[in-house]
Amino acid sequence: MTTVGTGDLKFELDPSWPHDMPEGWEFTLASGVAVNSRDEVYVFSRGVHPITMWTTDGDFITSWGEASCLDPADRYNGTFRDPHGIYVGPDDSIWLTDTQTHTVTKHTRLGEKLMELGRRDYANVAVSQTGDHGLPFNMPSGVVLNDAGQILVSDGYANRNVHTFSANGELLSSWGRAGTGPSEFGMLHNIGIDNVGRIYIADRPNSRVQILEQDGTFVAEWTDVINPGAFWYGHDGLMYVVEQGSPTGVSIFTLDGELVSRWRGPANGMEAPHDISGDSSGNLYVAEIGLEGHGQRVRKYVRL
Repeated sequence: MTTVGTGDLKFELDPSWPHDMPEGWEFTLASGVAVNSRDEVYVFSRGVHPITMWTTDGDFITSWGEASCLDPADRYNGTFRDPHGIYVGPDDSIWLTDTQTHTVTKHTRLGEKLMELGRRDYANVAVSQTGDHGLPFNMPSGVVLNDAGQILVSDGYANRNVHTFSANGELLSSWGRAGTGPSEFGMLHNIGIDNVGRIYIADRPNSRVQILEQDGTFVAEWTDVINPGAFWYGHDGLMYVVEQGSPTGVSIFTLDGELVSRWRGPANGMEAPHDISGDSSGNLYVAEIGLEGHGQRVRKYVRL
């Protein structure tokens, strides 16, 4: 088997995960992956079965969010139109971003919708080049919760903003603008958060990770990355970053920005990483969103 990583952080690719895929199903453009407190693995993908649940061993549990007609040509008429980001809240609620419905939704573990932010199918444009803010959203990309239960959303493909909502969905603040300077973004491809409440922005076109306070105050940036795409803040206190440039890969940093492990390139098992998460044993799951037959899958890396 393929062994990846460096130093004390090494992993072995498990090419058999998941081993219990229902007949005729596939991960079509796996855009997101997240693991809850029960070690149930959620995969968010752009196919007819947008949310699938798995055990860490690769056994199928269930699915939800399907269109009424399970014809791939009709999937845009379903619950989700263009799945992007997924986040598990502290109560195991599932938060999802859909770039083409311009919404963020909160669900129970088994899919009941509890909240929807944004006006479905309506894009609100911000004139972010001048720093003016529109109302959310225009192709939101990711979501996290802070310790107060507030909801922080990266409105990333068009508005270049971070929006903060109260726990009940009231918009509290918006900040950010297009650019290459501090607290400016080429794109906010996804958002992460650490244990002290700092947020991490995958500023993919600027090929950097920006670390900021929740009011947008710039803290630091990491430039030793290639087009970062998403984050997982691990149980070990490290920040795991998927890189979507060439070569693609995974880089693992301390919160001070020290690189502690890395692997890149197709020879190390991945082609088109889009998101990353991990289970309670430190095993990693990488969602891939490549071309048909190449990198439309989820890869499990077992912690050694």
